[in-house]
Amino acid sequence: MPRIVTFGEIMIRLQPCNHERFAQTNHLEFGFGGSAANVAVTLANYGIDTAYVTKIPTNTIGQCAVDSLRRYNVDTSLIVRGGNRMGICFSEKGFSWRDSFCIYDLAHSAIQEATTADFDWDNIFDGVDWFHFACLSPALSPNVGEICKEACLAARRKGAFISCDLNFRGMPWLRQQASETVLELCRYVNVCISNVEAANDVFGIKVEETHANDGRVNLESYKSVAYQMADRFGFEIVAITLQESHNTSEAALSALLYDVADDRYCFSPKYDFHIIDQLGSDDSFNGGLIYALLSGKSTQEAVKFAVANSVLKQSLE
Repeated sequence: MPRIVTFGEIMIRLQPCNHERFAQTNHLEFGFGGSAANVAVTLANYGIDTAYVTKIPTNTIGQCAVDSLRRYNVDTSLIVRGGNRMGICFSEKGFSWRDSFCIYDLAHSAIQEATTADFDWDNIFDGVDWFHFACLSPALSPNVGEICKEACLAARRKGAFISCDLNFRGMPWLRQQASETVLELCRYVNVCISNVEAANDVFGIKVEETHANDGRVNLESYKSVAYQMADRFGFEIVAITLQESHNTSEAALSALLYDVADDRYCFSPKYDFHIIDQLGSDDSFNGGLIYALLSGKSTQEAVKFAVANSVLKQSLE
C-alpha cells in the first residue's frame, strides 16, 4: 500500500448554526479543519496509509484536534507538540445570494512559529511515496516557508512524488506575501493543482474569455494556461479547477487535467449541484485526485473522479 504524508496548519473552525450570521447568534459550532488535514482525511477514508504533519499546542484543544484526525484513521504520530495556540477560522455560511466568508486568526499559532528544527524530514519520509502541501503553509511565515523547502528537498531525496495546492481560499493578503516563496517551491513539485485566480496571482498567467459566473469558458485558453505552467516549472501533471457560482447555494464544477508526458488534456464532465457546505471542497478534489492517480486511473478517469469527490463533499455538512 502506498504511504502519503501531508503537511500544513489545522485550525479551530467556529461557525454559527443554521446559516445564521455572526451578528445574530449566541452559539458557535466547534470543529477543526485545514487544507492538508482535510486531504489526509480524504485519503484515509479511501483506505490509504496517510500521515499528517503539523505542530499544535500541548493542551486539551490540541489533543481534540489530534483526536478529530484519529477518528478517520489518519496517522498522527508525526505531529509535533508545542507552542501556545492554534489558529482559528471563523466561518459564516452564506445562503442563496448572501456570500459565505471566513475570518482567519492565525497570528502566533504553533505552526506559524515552528522552526526547521521541529521536523526531522529524512525520518518522516522513510517509506513515503507521496508528499502533499498547500501554498497556505509557506505563506504563514518565512520560517514555515523554510520548513516547506526542507520538506520538499527531503521528499526528493527519498524519491517521493510531490503535489501542491495553489488555492489561497479567499485570503488575498497571503498572495503577495507567498508568491516568491511558492514560486521557489514549485521547482520541486510534480503535480500542481490550481484554479484561474491562482494561475493569475502566482504565475501571472491569465485565462482569456472565461466568465465563471455565467459559465462562458474558453477551453483552449485553459489548455494554454496548463501548458505554460508545466513548461515554466517542469510539472508532470497540472490540474485546474473551475467552479461556476450561480449563487451561494447553486454551482457547477469541472476541471482540466494535463498529463505532460502524454501531452494529453482531459476535461471532466461539468456537474451542476446544490451546495450544503463548500468549505473543504478543494481539499476533497485534491485528495480524490491523488487517490485516483495512485490507483492507476487514466488521466480522464482521474479528473472525473476528483471532481465527483469534490461535488459529493459539498453535499455534506
